[in-house]
Amino acid sequence: MKLALEAPPLHTLTVAGRDERFPVNRVFCVGRNYAAHAREMGKDPDREPPFFFMKPAAAVVDAASTTSVPYPPKTKNYHHEIELVVAIGRGGRDIPIASALDHVYGYAVGLDMTRRDLQLEARDKGRPWEFGKSFALSAPIGSLHRAQDIGHPSAAEITLTVNGQPRQSSDIAKLIWSVSECVAYLSEYEALEPGDIIMTGTPEGVNAVVAGDVMRGEVQGLGAIEVRVTG
Repeated sequence: MKLALEAPPLHTLTVAGRDERFPVNRVFCVGRNYAAHAREMGKDPDREPPFFFMKPAAAVVDAASTTSVPYPPKTKNYHHEIELVVAIGRGGRDIPIASALDHVYGYAVGLDMTRRDLQLEARDKGRPWEFGKSFALSAPIGSLHRAQDIGHPSAAEITLTVNGQPRQSSDIAKLIWSVSECVAYLSEYEALEPGDIIMTGTPEGVNAVVAGDVMRGEVQGLGAIEVRVTG
């Protein structure tokens, strides 16, 4: 049967050192998963279980080959958030914490770009965050490094500079909810599928960027991405 409409493109990511692509299914993002960032957003990290929001697959930018993202419309406060990215290779529901890492295909460094003014306005009005978080080209992600090649990093420096000046600096060991806990917790609410992405949250230091700014984000052992904001 011929489709009446052309199917949308499949969004994929580079796999480090291999001639293959990782097809992106869904993008789950963990909110406020570093204590210092939770505090800078005015929240208490000690009282809150993990929560998630989503981005569309169209948010993903393969930062291994694309080095720019456009400044999005309808915002005057466009923020960077550097994150450890987890790619799911094997699906499952109600996954035990002890075996959660068996479902991880690999890891990457990524950016959760945010229209902060729209997000905070929605938050304060008790409305969904979609216009602040879930827009096209808002998730530049670098090459995926397979877990079978590098293992499962639990401590690594995570940093971001803008135009060479430091903005964010922490360690993934400071995640409130670890990768295995995030995978297990999320799978209680939604059966995970191969191709799913989990962005694990950002440390403190989030701030605005403008057209012309160059962001360089790195997670130790996973390389770096460099992304310019265009007008």
